[in-house]
Amino acid sequence: MLGNFVYSTPTRLYFGEDALDGLRTELPRYGKTVLLAYGGGSIRKNGIYDAVLALLRECGKTVVEDAGVMPNPTVEKLYEGCRLAREHKADLILAVGGGSVCDYAKAVSVSAYCKDDPWDKYYLRMEDVDNEIIPVGCVLTMVGTGSEMNGGSVITNHAQKRKIGHVFGDNVFPRFSILNPRFTFTLPKYQMTAGFFDILSHILEQYFSGSDDNTSDYLMEGLLRSLIHSSRIAVQNPTDYEARSNIMWIATWALNTLVAKGKTTDWEVHMIGQAVGAYTDATHGMTLSAVSLPYYRHILPYGLPKFKRYAENVWGVDAAGKTDEQVALEGLARMEAWMREIGVVLNVGDLGVTAAMLDGIADASFILRGGYKVLSHEEIVEILRESMAQG
Repeated sequence: MLGNFVYSTPTRLYFGEDALDGLRTELPRYGKTVLLAYGGGSIRKNGIYDAVLALLRECGKTVVEDAGVMPNPTVEKLYEGCRLAREHKADLILAVGGGSVCDYAKAVSVSAYCKDDPWDKYYLRMEDVDNEIIPVGCVLTMVGTGSEMNGGSVITNHAQKRKIGHVFGDNVFPRFSILNPRFTFTLPKYQMTAGFFDILSHILEQYFSGSDDNTSDYLMEGLLRSLIHSSRIAVQNPTDYEARSNIMWIATWALNTLVAKGKTTDWEVHMIGQAVGAYTDATHGMTLSAVSLPYYRHILPYGLPKFKRYAENVWGVDAAGKTDEQVALEGLARMEAWMREIGVVLNVGDLGVTAAMLDGIADASFILRGGYKVLSHEEIVEILRESMAQG
């Protein structure tokens, strides 16, 4: 049964080859000082930095640069960004980059004027925001996280070996996001395909939960089929505009809260994957790909009707003459074949995980109750072991 819900999104999207022109509309809505957050310098090489800076100057903004946002933003970097935002009294944080930069910008937006330690308040105690929030805008250069249209923000604390996400309310959503598919063309293949799997994982974590027949499930099946089709094209030709634009749009709808409405959701793959990332600093999408198959094979008996439906409606498995379990397992086998085709990581050992880390990773994995099976510590260790055995 579709449950009761409220759906609201404040984010205005500008999509397409001329999307960056949307800054001319948006920037005048905010004060003079913009904190420009970006990563390791790739936007300087591909021209996006110059284009954004020119529009900021055209609109009369004072720009404070916050460079060096890492793929897994750290709590130390968060504190640095908060200091910059406060010292310069930033009126807007403009994130230019992928999901990590967008996540970071949202973390700074709620933390700059937080009277408590933001790591303790938001990421350990999971409290709501009760202080001034600096508005955020995004210029997306990598797709996967959906962070351009949601309230999620993931921060890593290496000292505590924790990588934790906080899903804030719609008052923390980016006020606007610029989505030009061409900005993703120069991304290395490893990062591109990691993003593809992140999208798939977002959809699956919402699909494999709750009832088996509601509008959200039909929407997700269409998104999955489109992603699989377009990803195969993009792997062969990364500059295929149609494929990359479809994938960019799928990523946004995969995690802007729409398809979760009326459902419970799982997110255990993300909990395990983020714990792997806390220990290895590995690319997020690859931590998800490395644990997904053993996780889904583990919970398949508890959600067999949905796994059968997934096999038939997403992967086109013919059920004639087969048991439900055979159909479901064939669906996961086809998923594995696609994963190998696009080149994502299947073994956590390839990300730097060792046998000595398994108990610690399991300890760092939040155990959630939204899926078909609530895991134990021992089951998480076994899933990690099964990942390490994958060829």
